[in-house]
Amino acid sequence: MKATKTAGTAATAPGPSTGSRGRFLVLEGIDGCGKTTQLAFLSQWLPTSGLLAPGARLHLTREPGGTPLGQALRQLLLHPPEAAAPCSTAELLLYAADRAQHVESTIRPALEAGDWVLCDRFSGSTAAYQGYGRGLSLAVIEQLEAMATGGLEADLTLWLDLPLAESLRRRSGRAADRIEASGQAFLERVADGFARLAMQRRWQRLDAHQAPEQVSQASARLLLERFGAGG
Repeated sequence: MKATKTAGTAATAPGPSTGSRGRFLVLEGIDGCGKTTQLAFLSQWLPTSGLLAPGARLHLTREPGGTPLGQALRQLLLHPPEAAAPCSTAELLLYAADRAQHVESTIRPALEAGDWVLCDRFSGSTAAYQGYGRGLSLAVIEQLEAMATGGLEADLTLWLDLPLAESLRRRSGRAADRIEASGQAFLERVADGFARLAMQRRWQRLDAHQAPEQVSQASARLLLERFGAGG
């Protein structure tokens, strides 16, 4: 799994709370696909979209780093001292620890309160980066996912599909973190993994090669179709 750089925030829809269960939304994709831009758009659009129950809050969060423990783990995963860089198996287990804490202390309580959660990466990124990218057992990753999430799944995952060549072009000149620096062959396997996972898990594909405004319009349309009055 690869981390991104949004911080946890919350916005509230107007009116009294209805007490109904909230929704869990996830954005996935390779680096440079535009997740940060679309997270910013959705964090502004969703509270005024009419989709949230009156009084419900929207929580913007990320993996890793969505909790105080996760912030410490994020540093170990992406920017560790040279002698402390985790091996592939340790890396996988650290991501699982981050997710278990995140689900238990942040995501599940918010959903049970009737709030919506918008998350930058979730379990799909672990399968893509540590499974397809690092070559670790997908069966073991699924077992860890089940333990860390307690069976919690996203109500909708938006996959921002971008060719790797365009991802590399967008990120040229930017300092790479430990995982980004794993080489092009690794990133090619990750990109292929995302495509396979999107089919297997029935994610909603967004063409991330479009202008950001077009991607935003497409994401809003998908959310209205899925969760609106007629969805």
